[in-house]
Amino acid sequence: MYCRARFASRLASTSTASFSPSMCSRVSPSSAPSYVSFWNQKYRSLSFSSSLRSLRWSRGVDWRSPGSLRAQARNSVPVMERFHRRIATTASEHPFKGVVTSLPKPGGGVFGKFYSLPALNDPRIDRLPYSIRILLESAIRNCDNFQVTKDDVEKIIDWENTAPKQVEIPFKPARVLLQDFTGVPAVVDLASMRDAMKNLGNDPKKINPLVPVDLVVDHSVQVDVARSENAVQENMELEFQRNKERFAFLKWGSSAFHNMLVVPPGSGIVHQVNLEYLGRVVFNTDGTLYPDSVVGTDSHTTMIDGLGVAGWGVGGIEAEAAMLGQPMSMVLPGVVGFKLSGKLCDGVTATDLVLTVTQMLRKHGVVGKFVEFYGEGVGELSLADRATIANMSPEYGATMGFFPVDHVTLKYLKLTGRSDETVSMIEAYLRANKMFVDYNEPQQERAYSSYLQLDLAEVEPCISGPKRPHDRVPLKEMKADWHACLDNNVGFKGFAVPKEEQNKVAKFTFHGMPAELRHGSVVIAAITSCTNTSNPSVMLGAGLVAKKAYELGLEVKPWIKTSLAPGSGVVTKYLLQSGLQKYLNQQGFNIVGYGCTTCIGNSGELDESIASAISENDIIAAAVLSGNRNFEGRVHPLTRANYLASPPLVVAYALAGTVDIDFEKESIGTGKSGNSVYLKDIWPSNEEIAQVVQSSVLPDMFKSTYKAITKGNPMWNQLSVPASTLYSWDPNSTYIHEPPYFKNMTVEPPGPHGVKDAYCLLNFGDSITTDHISPAGSIHKDSPAAKYLLERGVGRKDFNSYGSRRGNDEVMTRGTFANIRIVNKLLKGEVGPRTIHVPTGEKLYVYDAAMRYKAAGQDTIVLAGAEYGSGSSRDWAAKGPMLLGVKAVIAKSFERIHRSNLVGMGIIPLCFKPGEDADTLGLTGHERYSIDLPNKISEIRPGQDVTVTTDSGKSFTCTVRFDTEVELAYFDHGGILPFVIRNLNKE
Repeated sequence: MYCRARFASRLASTSTASFSPSMCSRVSPSSAPSYVSFWNQKYRSLSFSSSLRSLRWSRGVDWRSPGSLRAQARNSVPVMERFHRRIATTASEHPFKGVVTSLPKPGGGVFGKFYSLPALNDPRIDRLPYSIRILLESAIRNCDNFQVTKDDVEKIIDWENTAPKQVEIPFKPARVLLQDFTGVPAVVDLASMRDAMKNLGNDPKKINPLVPVDLVVDHSVQVDVARSENAVQENMELEFQRNKERFAFLKWGSSAFHNMLVVPPGSGIVHQVNLEYLGRVVFNTDGTLYPDSVVGTDSHTTMIDGLGVAGWGVGGIEAEAAMLGQPMSMVLPGVVGFKLSGKLCDGVTATDLVLTVTQMLRKHGVVGKFVEFYGEGVGELSLADRATIANMSPEYGATMGFFPVDHVTLKYLKLTGRSDETVSMIEAYLRANKMFVDYNEPQQERAYSSYLQLDLAEVEPCISGPKRPHDRVPLKEMKADWHACLDNNVGFKGFAVPKEEQNKVAKFTFHGMPAELRHGSVVIAAITSCTNTSNPSVMLGAGLVAKKAYELGLEVKPWIKTSLAPGSGVVTKYLLQSGLQKYLNQQGFNIVGYGCTTCIGNSGELDESIASAISENDIIAAAVLSGNRNFEGRVHPLTRANYLASPPLVVAYALAGTVDIDFEKESIGTGKSGNSVYLKDIWPSNEEIAQVVQSSVLPDMFKSTYKAITKGNPMWNQLSVPASTLYSWDPNSTYIHEPPYFKNMTVEPPGPHGVKDAYCLLNFGDSITTDHISPAGSIHKDSPAAKYLLERGVGRKDFNSYGSRRGNDEVMTRGTFANIRIVNKLLKGEVGPRTIHVPTGEKLYVYDAAMRYKAAGQDTIVLAGAEYGSGSSRDWAAKGPMLLGVKAVIAKSFERIHRSNLVGMGIIPLCFKPGEDADTLGLTGHERYSIDLPNKISEIRPGQDVTVTTDSGKSFTCTVRFDTEVELAYFDHGGILPFVIRNLNKE
């Protein structure tokens, strides 16, 4: 623990130059109370001089620099801000100025200067994983013996010894990445924080991003129209009709806040845009070179790890703090070394590989760790294949799935339009700083926390499902697995369909033609998601499957909702260039839009005849999608079986019309010649795919696409927004609403709180995801959120999705725990978004019960099992419970980002002791719970044990999951955002 700015900045009264290193001596446990008392008295802002000094941005390298576009698109940083940055840089002598080295250009001159790891002459650095070297460089560059100390640098250098001890380090990412679902509430919070700052009598402009922020609008488009040549235009028109207010708000934010670039709707999926365009790999800012790094408010930010950029998902709350210059506090992670050898066999896709890797890593256990891939097999993988594996880091539980930069990376950078000079600079810098892998040279052994190995030749075609991404099923076993799922008890691999009903046939009429559904019938087939649409091999492979099937006379049944949502305009260009888009169109896979669509539940409505056939006959209908998430209730309320598959397999299952098929033994259908057609007849070879990729994916496609990236489209450009520092809140808006977080905010922090005689709002088992907790998907017509909207004159057809209304806390609070598939033990087997109001025994919607508890002044808690909060990073999965009045969550284990988000909103996360849970302790959820926490922050320690008592006489011990001293500071303030405001107010 150190008295650096994670606790208090004394910059208000002490210049950096006069700061005494003795202030940063290690604090012994015996001196901790007086030490904490000191920082309670002296809370000040985190050093914004050094925060500003850490601001990095790439300028003028070439046409595709987002920095150049940003400079053209909005006002430059104010002169005084630049002045303060310069003052901060020169206020004290950099502790590591001695390792600053010039990087020469091959033809003469220099690229710039950099902080050289080799110049430290420490042999321990040579054994560090590449991913840890990025953390080390950041710590050295930002070291001021205040926010980042020499001791922090030493911890990272000594990673082999310190990582097992779960030590804490600060980290400053180079930039922040947002998508619109998480971006809107982030900008809402920033706007609200400006109001709070003004109400405290200070300058609202202090609330301003201090690192580059890129926001890509990609989560709003829905598949309302499919199987149509006009689908893109019609879906975009509907998208703007529903989201005009949100989009105007984001457009206001892009001009009101400095350093914020908004990529308009219809441009692509955030992670593909990040990979193809926004990712710098190496920054060159004012002659200083350093590695790119990014945190994003979407868990699949990890996709950029495939490009050798350190990036991972954080909660929206953490991201907001990072935007405002706060250093991230993180536990120095262990690193799992994953060695790849051999190469993929013919017919095996990157999707098959990532589903295999996901299953292996889930079994190994990598939560909270980095995974670093190495070995000669890595050189056999394309950059797009690596990005596919990195993308699914959240599904295997890792913070990152990292691929160091090598020649394959450089080749991809050139393909995607980065200039030769930029690529030359990147290679020169990374080689000079020992961050580049050259498989033509002997590899020095690196240390890892644990090891895994996979021969790529052993990977076989597979899919995952029906309810979780890590439940991999080899394709040859799919039919047997499906029938086992029908037989099994209800669970992740079971539907409990009685034997006599398994062959049920639901006949119906679809637009005048006879049709039928059975258990396992495919009703949604979607080529979607950043995971796969960024990979030309699988996208063009899907086109080849469609072409071969069409030529043999096979067609997808018209009642299957097929769709194609590319991750960028580049995909459309190479599909057209190859001539394969027309065959996809003929099979119903017309382009529906450029965004996440089906993967996040924006699959649109099914035809009424199909929906009725499923509901009235209780059919277990299936969706097959090339996404990364298939949790129950996510893709569509009526598809209870959801399978993740490669884009070519999505087309194949659409052609088959069912998941109840053995592709090796059963035909997909009958061709126009009358012969049976099997999967092998329409499956392209790896060589065929490679030839099409080579001839169809061209650098000019990337250049032309991203030159126009910020120009938007006519609908975006026509949005009129005011130029103002403060946002004018419309009290009648059902999209954008001023949140209540900072109402009646005091200058001093409120201090920590325990829990007294709380009721259990919900009692959960294992694997409750953020899809269960956070409002997502469509708004049910009978829900509290629907009632709220109807009362304000919003018709049902205009409800839109929860995701689109994330900027309105009134809607989102009502939608928290509103998932129709949620299982609450208090309901004793009944599934749905209700709970028992314990004092009266009434069954109520969760929101209504929570409001009744709040009205009575009664605290509530949540009981949960293992992996609570797994899934997409969603700040509303923490904001919603806080606004419902939840004071604590007691679980067997938490997903990393969600636990952090709970802390960020002032909710206490507690873990049962190993081997214990609510069931083993005999807790029913009908008890009243008290959690005795000290009322002084100085008396609380990260990870300490506390006793939970109940009115039934039972008591048990839990671990408080405040994992760092910084999180205790957040708790003391009532959350991370009040912490930031008070610090800024006191600067």
